[in-house]
Amino acid sequence: MATRFALIIEPTASDDTRSDFTSTLTQVDASAPALSVGELSTQRGDGIFESIGVVDAHPQEVTAHLERFVRSAEICDLPVPNVEQWRQAIAAAAALCGPGEWVIKTILSRGVEHGPTPTAWVTAADAPDFARPRREGVAVVTLDRGFSLDTPARAPWLLLGAKTLSYAVNMASLREAHKRGADDAVFVSSDGFVLEAPTASVILRFGDVFVTPEPTGGILHGTTQLSAFAWLEEQGYRTEYRDVRVDELGAADAAWLVSSVRLAAPITRIDETSAPVDHELTDALNAYLLSPRD
Repeated sequence: MATRFALIIEPTASDDTRSDFTSTLTQVDASAPALSVGELSTQRGDGIFESIGVVDAHPQEVTAHLERFVRSAEICDLPVPNVEQWRQAIAAAAALCGPGEWVIKTILSRGVEHGPTPTAWVTAADAPDFARPRREGVAVVTLDRGFSLDTPARAPWLLLGAKTLSYAVNMASLREAHKRGADDAVFVSSDGFVLEAPTASVILRFGDVFVTPEPTGGILHGTTQLSAFAWLEEQGYRTEYRDVRVDELGAADAAWLVSSVRLAAPITRIDETSAPVDHELTDALNAYLLSPRD
């Protein structure tokens, strides 16, 4: 996934009410050096990000992504982003995207050690081709995330629930899943509850009820999961947020991993057990997720 475009942002205060932030956005050569060697995003993963799906130059679910971006900044004690400035930066990047599927990333880091301001930028790149997992599904393994469901409330300094740049554990879990012959992983808590995938939310179907784990246990509240639930409710289904025990994974009538760029990938196997797949509903859901959404 080669980065095509990059914009460096000069962050402004969250209460800056100007209508045009164009002067704070600078397009740079995406293949050229742009960050200091002292940048804390690369040295420590000290920053936050969002990945926004783009379909035919239309950025999807921008408001939900920016709301989560702000929450992540607050959790990490970073300056609160000016939402309108970032919205305009996303629009500028989307205007540079061509037809088809792309991904825009918004990134805010603490900058350099003792530096005067944070570092901020937006990138745009071609999205990977996820046609196969959307159509054929993914096999997953369950992996212990290493904390209990109540850990985030007891230890907020762990930054659980923030979308940080520190993704080493997420990537290590995907490598472990591949070693075990699976495509992806589902994190579970040490006390036996389903959490999320390394880069996706989990949705389970029990009859006409669709369930996702309560986003209070160190779980990112997925923007695509929110869109999926809104669509399912429009189709007459009931949706629920609740704690989900691990043994419920195998008891579900169908299950999906959903995320902003891959969209909805049906789960075909959980550990060593095959899982039922609802291809018709998956196709309809992905058709909706590929439609323009703000």
